[in-house]
Amino acid sequence: MSTETLAKPLTGRVAVVTGASSGIGEASAEHLAGLGARVAVLARRADRLNELVSRIEKSGGTALAIAVDVTDAAAVRSAAGRVAAELGGADLLFNNAGVMLPAPIEELATDQWRRQIDLNITGLMNVIGGFIPQLVKAAGERGVADLINTSSIAAQNIFPNFAVYSGTKAYVTHLSRHLRVELGAKNVRVSALEPGIVATELQNHVTDDGALQWLEGSKETMEWLTPQDIAETVGFIATLPPRVNLQQVTVMPTRQPN
Repeated sequence: MSTETLAKPLTGRVAVVTGASSGIGEASAEHLAGLGARVAVLARRADRLNELVSRIEKSGGTALAIAVDVTDAAAVRSAAGRVAAELGGADLLFNNAGVMLPAPIEELATDQWRRQIDLNITGLMNVIGGFIPQLVKAAGERGVADLINTSSIAAQNIFPNFAVYSGTKAYVTHLSRHLRVELGAKNVRVSALEPGIVATELQNHVTDDGALQWLEGSKETMEWLTPQDIAETVGFIATLPPRVNLQQVTVMPTRQPN
């Protein structure tokens, strides 16, 4: 095994990262590129994607920016077509776009309910639908492909006022376990990644006072995870031997109790 292979174990692979304009997605795209993958970065903010691609290229990597709203199924299919045409098709998909908008259920914040369901569930499914043919094809040719879905510790634990968000993430985890059984026989590994609190823009979207106070108070009792922590976990999952599939990975701040 060459030194380059050890240093860049994802050389020859093509990774697609959604929600790549900030936070976990941005850090993961840079990390996967650093491991040798050619990376397609997807999000709505074209300017942020272009800056990310520039940084990756300056570091010697290859990246493709595609501005897309993952809740638009047709746009996602078009993006998948570009990845196939320009990079040869994906064999690693980090399905990461999402939003967190906690609120007491009695507030009937239906617009926020819909936004979370549209992005965290429908958007997730649009991306799976757009890229799963490429993953299956790549797995048949290379012997391995990866689908990594961002869930949350909220899929497992109870947090007041987070019911809708938690429900969407429980869907992601349960879906991932089903897809692992369905796709594992075709050499596509499926993982649900469940982080605890990570310092990202996700918290900036929160408007509920109770949730904001809880989040702010948590900073006094624990050190939050960083996007880089999660990026390195994604890289670890993707660089495991093809026979190894981490079905469900929970990553917690050391002092976060649940």
